[in-house]
Amino acid sequence: MVNIIDTWFTVKEIDKNTFAISEYGHWEKVHSFLLIGEEKSVLIDTGLGIDNIKRISNQLTSLPIIVLTTHVHWDHIGSHGEFENIYVHQEEVDWLRNGIKKLSITQIRKDISRDITLPTPETFNPETYLPFQGHPTGILQDGDMIDIGDRKLTIFHTPGHSPGHISIWDRKNGYLFTGDLLYDKTPIYAFFPTTNPVDLVNSLEKISNIPNITRVFGSHNTLGLDSAILIEVKNAVETLRKNDLVKFGTGIHKFKGFSVQF
Repeated sequence: MVNIIDTWFTVKEIDKNTFAISEYGHWEKVHSFLLIGEEKSVLIDTGLGIDNIKRISNQLTSLPIIVLTTHVHWDHIGSHGEFENIYVHQEEVDWLRNGIKKLSITQIRKDISRDITLPTPETFNPETYLPFQGHPTGILQDGDMIDIGDRKLTIFHTPGHSPGHISIWDRKNGYLFTGDLLYDKTPIYAFFPTTNPVDLVNSLEKISNIPNITRVFGSHNTLGLDSAILIEVKNAVETLRKNDLVKFGTGIHKFKGFSVQF
């Protein structure tokens, strides 16, 4: 059992080769995930960038790390600059290179600095905070497979929250990593100018049909959801479509275990 005590990050061992690296001291309650294979490791997102997540990944593995970006929002790419191999879906290559579309740096700095409940490192200054910008080393598409040795990860393009959002299926363990497509407690956002309610609902339907899921790991709030939530997701998709709710301005729609805001 790994026991890492850190001033900013909380490390949870999901199994002996899978770890959640969480940032509970910030209102976003962001989770990144380290998946260790025989030959390589994958880090799903790199967190807020308030502190350096590489300090944690270095303690967990000495294998080469590939960063798989669920989507290019500031709270998921914070430590991207610390890693050599960064993969992103083709629809958000431009966001990674040139900045997140239709989101001002003023708003980002406001969001990064509010409701922090743990001491932050001296290197963190919200007034000068800048989201990572750079060139990816790998471009992802729907159906791609990432082989890290004894684990094969399948990429599902699941747009809606953002154009290039992906979900990642670890078929060996049945884990589904859903980024900001599916989590609990706070609404799944699809009301920004860069979101798409129709795409989001289609993506929810898509993941609800993936077989042999054992656990669902969203990037916020509760760490690990029972796979039974996917049955409710399927029902929610039907309800939203039947009642003509899949469009901007229809508000927050609550279901058993999660909610969606258009």
